[in-house]
Amino acid sequence: MAYRGWWVCVCWMVLIAGRCETIYPHCLDGIMMNVVLLDDDISPWSMTFVRSAVESAIQLDAELPCKSCPNGVKQNLTANFLGLKTSLYSKKGCQSSTCEVVETLKNLTKTGQEGWVLLGPTCTHATFQMVDQEVGLKLLMPIISAGSFALSCDYKDNLTRILPPARKISTFFTKFWDFNNNIKPKWSTAFLYKKQENTEDCFWYINALGTGSAHFSLHVKNTQVITKAEDLRMALNSKKRTSNLFIVCGTPGDIVDLKNGTMEVDPSVVFILVDLYNDKYYTNKSSIPAMKNVLVLTMPNTRNYTVDTDLGNNVTMNDYMAAYHDAVLLFGQVMRKIWSKPESELNHTEVVNINHFRNISFDGIAGHYKLDDHGDRDVNFSVIYTTTDNKYETLFIFNTVYNYTNIVNSKPSFIWGRHLPNDTPDQGVQNVIVIGLGVTVVVVATIAFIFYRQNRRERQVRKRWSHIHSDLITPLEYNERSLVSLKIDEDHRTNKSYMIRQGRYDKKIVILKELKHSDGNFNKRQRIELNSLLHIDYYNLTKFYGTVKYDHGVFGVFEYGERGSLRCVLNDNISYPEETFMDWEFKISVMYDIAKGMSYLHSSDIQVHGRLKSTNCVVDNRMVVKITGFGCNTILNPGRDLWTAPEHLRRQGISQKGDVYSFAIIAQEIVLRRKTFYTEAYSDRTEKMARVQYPMKITYFRPDLNFETAGEKELEVYMLIKICWDEDPERRPDFKKIESSLGKIFSNLHNQANESYMDNLIRRLQMYSRNLEHLVEERTALYKAERDRADCLNFMLLPRPVVRSLKETGIVEPELFEEVTVYFSDIVGFTTLCQYSTPMEVVDMLNDIYKGFDSILDHHDVYKVETIGDAYMVASGLPRRNGNRHAVDISRMALDILAFMGTFQLRHLPGLPVWIRIGMHSGPCAAGVVGIKMPRYCLFGDTVNTASSMESTGHPLRIHVSQPTISILQRTDCKFEYEKRGETFLKGKGTELTYWLTGETGEDYNLPTPPTAENCQRLQQDLAQMIQECLENRSLGSEVMEKRNTLSTRQRMVGRDGGEQGGEEEDNDDQPEYLHLATVNNFSTLL
Repeated sequence: MAYRGWWVCVCWMVLIAGRCETIYPHCLDGIMMNVVLLDDDISPWSMTFVRSAVESAIQLDAELPCKSCPNGVKQNLTANFLGLKTSLYSKKGCQSSTCEVVETLKNLTKTGQEGWVLLGPTCTHATFQMVDQEVGLKLLMPIISAGSFALSCDYKDNLTRILPPARKISTFFTKFWDFNNNIKPKWSTAFLYKKQENTEDCFWYINALGTGSAHFSLHVKNTQVITKAEDLRMALNSKKRTSNLFIVCGTPGDIVDLKNGTMEVDPSVVFILVDLYNDKYYTNKSSIPAMKNVLVLTMPNTRNYTVDTDLGNNVTMNDYMAAYHDAVLLFGQVMRKIWSKPESELNHTEVVNINHFRNISFDGIAGHYKLDDHGDRDVNFSVIYTTTDNKYETLFIFNTVYNYTNIVNSKPSFIWGRHLPNDTPDQGVQNVIVIGLGVTVVVVATIAFIFYRQNRRERQVRKRWSHIHSDLITPLEYNERSLVSLKIDEDHRTNKSYMIRQGRYDKKIVILKELKHSDGNFNKRQRIELNSLLHIDYYNLTKFYGTVKYDHGVFGVFEYGERGSLRCVLNDNISYPEETFMDWEFKISVMYDIAKGMSYLHSSDIQVHGRLKSTNCVVDNRMVVKITGFGCNTILNPGRDLWTAPEHLRRQGISQKGDVYSFAIIAQEIVLRRKTFYTEAYSDRTEKMARVQYPMKITYFRPDLNFETAGEKELEVYMLIKICWDEDPERRPDFKKIESSLGKIFSNLHNQANESYMDNLIRRLQMYSRNLEHLVEERTALYKAERDRADCLNFMLLPRPVVRSLKETGIVEPELFEEVTVYFSDIVGFTTLCQYSTPMEVVDMLNDIYKGFDSILDHHDVYKVETIGDAYMVASGLPRRNGNRHAVDISRMALDILAFMGTFQLRHLPGLPVWIRIGMHSGPCAAGVVGIKMPRYCLFGDTVNTASSMESTGHPLRIHVSQPTISILQRTDCKFEYEKRGETFLKGKGTELTYWLTGETGEDYNLPTPPTAENCQRLQQDLAQMIQECLENRSLGSEVMEKRNTLSTRQRMVGRDGGEQGGEEEDNDDQPEYLHLATVNNFSTLL
């Protein structure tokens, strides 16, 4: 019996353990929380301070009873503490926490230690990377943060914030400014003081109020951001200040510092001090005189601890520590709620459901917590004032659940008397008179405008539209057609279609845009629209002058932008460099110009653009952006492209909200200076349009914006762009709000730069001048390199003195030279070689020979005159006279050329000897440049003819020299070797004594052995047969060719008739003498 009971007990325990592991994973090991916070000694939410509070909360939660736990199994919470080290970064603290938190979470994911909930981080930069749908890590676990205050972390699915975020602060100021009773009037202006060095909470609280696209900034009529204490003091002392209200985030010490340490107060001024995480207003009722004109916004008096502001080693508690302490209690309460459900309703993922952290209340050491629909804490803010006897008292309570202000003390005793002052300095009765007159003027003007508009429509209908006469539009000169740009664009210069669309009308340059699908006979609606377009005259819109009709179409005549379209300007990084000329302030001003133009257009009779894109925004000569392409909506189709709003891609049409979307796409082009709708993931235009038209269920497809690398000033613009391209058209702002937001952003940038408009203009002119100097230097270097290349080419075609004379004067005077030496050479049997060679082989043969000749010429003082076919002509002694050296240089050059030919081999006829004849003569000569097209430096005179005759009457592999040349060589110190040929008949000269030049004493030229006269005659007879034999040998292969020697046709015929076999044993001495030169095993012509 006992044995049976023991067995039942074991089975029961196994079933419990199995049930626990299946339905409640990790239940036996505890439920893990990851705590990810900064680990330093500066931040009040540092791991150094928070860890003890979290551990204390875990212990407190463990002591709570768990009556509903299944089968009595007690569940305990555990924590894994992960500190973020930023000491190695140049900017420590929250600004460097992004990379650390991403790396930490990746490591947790790899090791499978994600846990059930994440406590932290407090820093907004780190939290944003975890919760944003576009750039976030897409975590599924709940995130509980005591911080993450920024507007960018609002409405995130997995984020719970148990300290009031910036959204709650912004809502308080918006509602509180509108609140009006017998103590407080309605306010509509404010100064915002934004310190350079601020705490995490104050930075995001003030940023949420001062951002141009923020709700408070858009709601209040006039807000000015002040970043320097000196500017705030100047505003306090100014009689012309625009507001009596100054919003500051900090402590009472900051108020004293702003007042230069004095305790004097101005009863016409109200400071609103945001100091949420300080309990001194309740624990110590004594105030200071400097706080008498200050209203303090702080947390309610519900703390069960005392805030320790000293961040030393013995810190006891602060609001951040208490928040994370209570976050553990919240998680424990959620877990106990889940465990209380029946087993059938539970699953293993139930614990990560974020709905458990929405619309929930719980108690902690900081009091009673209430979380709203988005997981943000609702509180009852206290507005505290200082009495006349320097005591802190509560004046208002603001409930963030219902956004209602409740009066606590209806008869306060403060410095302002019976009620708080107005937001602007009192102007007395004058304000009432001005307001009355203003209202009257507005009413009268409105009535007059309505009457005028009704009658104007009727006049437009009656008015007939007439085209501009085509003779009034004249073509431009060629030098007027180019854009204002420093960029060299050859494609643009040759684009003829671009040039014909420009003209001059009424002394102005205009551009003609074709009105497709129209014959010029406009209907009633079209005439009304064209008349409305004709009356548009605004600084940021191009002027429309009318229409003109040609035989090939109807064109609209518009004002011309000298610098081209905005797309061209963004592409031109040379004229408008990124870091100097087109800086962030300039980009904001470009977007501001577009917003102003569209704001005016939407309020005009045109009402909507419909084709807004970067190519329809032009830049004039003063760098002002103007919008073009508007109007004519009854004539032109809206089209579909990357700027088209998604609702119009799905259903064709135009709307003002669609223009706002197009503006956002243009703004992204301006910010990144990339191609339209730039994304790293996709480049195909059609695919991008398809993804915009048919978005995914979770997110919609938009261009890239680098939120993670954006600074504070960029983030404001990025958020505005993101709102403008929202999928829901109703959530997009109109251009009035966009213009206002960009105006505030631009004004803030200008104020932070602390420079006047003249300083800004001078700075930009200096940057443009430096960039221009750099471009001039670069273009000068390119010009010099191009000039040197042109000179090098000219020197290869003409002598240097001739080139210089042509460049300086444009002409070259012919010149007579008393004594020069002229060289001629040609190839023996060239005509026969050409018959058995292809044209390309002939070209390659001459190119190989003449390249060798040209390289030899570089070592001698000679000038290559020309080549005609196989003839090669060289002269020395001109155009630069060199005394008697001309004959020496030509002789040495001729010997070098003859030695070169002794080793030369044809590529297509290996083994075939190539022989040349050379002739030289000295005497007077005339030279000059002949012709305009391809001018040549030509030689004239009897010397040239005689040199040519010397060559034609010479022998192969011989240098034929005349008596005058020999006489000049004998006058020099050079010892040339020559043989007397004898009397030779020269055409036009008769019989002359000539010589063979054979070498130079002391020099070894390795000249080939010249053939005899008889051998030369036989060579010409057998050359064709030798060429055919070479061609046959080339096709047989290398093995056969190595065994064969070159024989003449006659020798091989003798061998066959006599029955003798040719081969390796045949004696080469039996071959003709002139063929011994070509008999080598490797078929190289070693002459």
